[in-house]
Amino acid sequence: MIIAVEYAFVAEATERRLAARPAHREWLTALKADGRLVQGGPFADGTSALLVFDVDDMAALDALLAEDPYPKDAFVVASKRPWTTLFATH
Repeated sequence: MIIAVEYAFVAEATERRLAARPAHREWLTALKADGRLVQGGPFADGTSALLVFDVDDMAALDALLAEDPYPKDAFVVASKRPWTTLFATH
């Protein structure tokens, strides 16, 4: 199941989020390596990011998101929606 997730960053927590970004990106790199992250990155304006996951179900996604090293008060999950792709993801 492909799921697109949008993180909206909390402006007041920017410093703490940026301090955790190296660990967050290591986490994403590991997920990309094992195939659970299809693609991801911040939007150009820096206010949010899009992450696209390939997981079994929403419960598996929620378990992954709980492991994100970003401080939990530094972002909110603005949306998480199953996505139908037109092209192969791997």
